[in-house]
Amino acid sequence: MTAPTPGHTPHAPRRTRVRTRVHSRLRTLRPPSWLPVDGYVLALLGTVALAALLPASGAAADVAGGASTGAVALLFFLYGARLSTREALDGLTHWRLHLTVLGSTFLLFPLLGLAARGLVPTVLTPQLYSGFLFLCLVPSTIQSSIAFTSIARGNVPAAICAGSFSSLAGIVLTPLLAALLLAESAGGLSADALLKIVLQLLVPFLAGQLLRRWVGGFLARNKKVLGYVDRGSILLVVYTAFSQGMVAGIWQLVTPARLGLLLAAEAVLLAVMLALTWYGARRLGFDRADRIAIQFAGSKKSLAAGLPMASVLFGAQAALAVLPLMLFHQMQLMVCAVIAKRRSHDPEAVRSPEPDPGAAAPKQLGPTPETRAGTPRA
Repeated sequence: MTAPTPGHTPHAPRRTRVRTRVHSRLRTLRPPSWLPVDGYVLALLGTVALAALLPASGAAADVAGGASTGAVALLFFLYGARLSTREALDGLTHWRLHLTVLGSTFLLFPLLGLAARGLVPTVLTPQLYSGFLFLCLVPSTIQSSIAFTSIARGNVPAAICAGSFSSLAGIVLTPLLAALLLAESAGGLSADALLKIVLQLLVPFLAGQLLRRWVGGFLARNKKVLGYVDRGSILLVVYTAFSQGMVAGIWQLVTPARLGLLLAAEAVLLAVMLALTWYGARRLGFDRADRIAIQFAGSKKSLAAGLPMASVLFGAQAALAVLPLMLFHQMQLMVCAVIAKRRSHDPEAVRSPEPDPGAAAPKQLGPTPETRAGTPRA
């Protein structure tokens, strides 16, 4: 006598059997687990569409611009108030790994971005190349690096510290590198550009760090609400930037063919960085767990940190400047999700000890780890 199939016993009511079949079919329509659906990117694309249909102009543009400036300051204040420098500094004992990640983020990426200058104008327009190069200057992520490292059974504490170091360094290095390497688009190292960086980025961030002792508890108790504030602020920044682009008519410079070539160039960039961080870390003598942390922390870029920085540095040209970053963000999530899943089944991973459960991040991919409510995005 064979055992009855779960959920489909011979004496089960017809309604129960039908419901079971419907649920089974609905499960087959879900996207595969290795393909994360980033709802926040969908919201960003919806904001871009809104700016294309109803761009802010005239007095409305002035109001949106002022609100966007305040939103950027608020974002960096919250970044500073949430980021625990003590936890980051506790990981200094693994300095070789952190220097490797910083070198990948702020040295290898910019060098590849400068090398991509040869793609202008056949593959990338000058405006898209500015955004492509800016993408290479943005700091790494925190939460998504932790999540993918945890899934792949890598060194999770190292990924936490590496992401924190990158975020801290990016507050200073990204604007300075952009001002040096993107003289025409970002305005160079003019006094006005430096003043904007200091007032809108550094001052709020430092204020958040100084006030963390008093506001940290409030932020911890209101993670969900403040998460919506974060995401809403970034959507406002995107709407303002793309509205300015629509009014200026810059979208006439972008064709579907150019977008396809941009995606191809970014795919090559991501593949090169994934290979360099993995095999380069092996040549440097790191073990498997450390190589995983280096690969995921050193090959990705933060959308949430890059968007407000671009609005400060590029002004009316910010729409084209952030387009490559938005596309790269979704691409890196999809590719790294596949890699992390495969790394978790490596024979070497099975023999390795499990990561410390107290340090590991939740092992789930959607929504986007770095854009969850209440988590610092950098």
